[in-house]
Amino acid sequence: MATFVLVPGAWHGAWAFEAVVPLLERAGHVVHAVTLTGLGPDDDAATIAAANLDTHAADVLAVLDRATLTDATLVGHSYGGMVIAAAADRAGGRVSRLVHLDAYVPRDGDSCWSSTTEAYRQAFVAGAADSGYAVRPPDRPGRDPRRRPHPFASLVQQIRLTGAVAEVPRREFIYCSGWEGTPFTRLRARLDADPGWQVFELPTAHDAMREAPGAVAELLA
Repeated sequence: MATFVLVPGAWHGAWAFEAVVPLLERAGHVVHAVTLTGLGPDDDAATIAAANLDTHAADVLAVLDRATLTDATLVGHSYGGMVIAAAADRAGGRVSRLVHLDAYVPRDGDSCWSSTTEAYRQAFVAGAADSGYAVRPPDRPGRDPRRRPHPFASLVQQIRLTGAVAEVPRREFIYCSGWEGTPFTRLRARLDADPGWQVFELPTAHDAMREAPGAVAELLA
């Protein structure tokens, strides 16, 4: 059985995986769902303002430390792909599998900002206009009301990778093809051509964990 560490995307907490976690647990897996620093309901303004990509990578490494994990599968959704890449690069071989669930797959020096589309960059700036340090969730119908402002610094900080992340034995990308405006089409083409990656497709919108939790759990397991 596997041990999963599930990392949500921007504006979300551990609850983003609430429909997937019991499916994995019933199959006998161990699951740790993470709420990143600055996304918790009790996090104050100073905590949100100070949180960046390094902070979030440290959140994941803290889970590995607390649970003494040595053979972990890290799953990152959307922005969470940046986080699991940074964490795996610093994990000292304790990560055996990476799953980027409709998520960014950075190279050294990339950021979420540089990896996404101009439409999303404009949304980040507009969302941070009130505070300057926290990006409001996009105002779109049907989105989960539990979403919280996301630390702006984490979206613009460049990732620093030593190359260790490329030594993770299994690296997988799940492309969600059922939504317009996806920033991941070119990334999918890049990874399709890379023999170090396995690429899968789900015909869902971006939040596949909500729309098709069974299919997500099946791919993970």
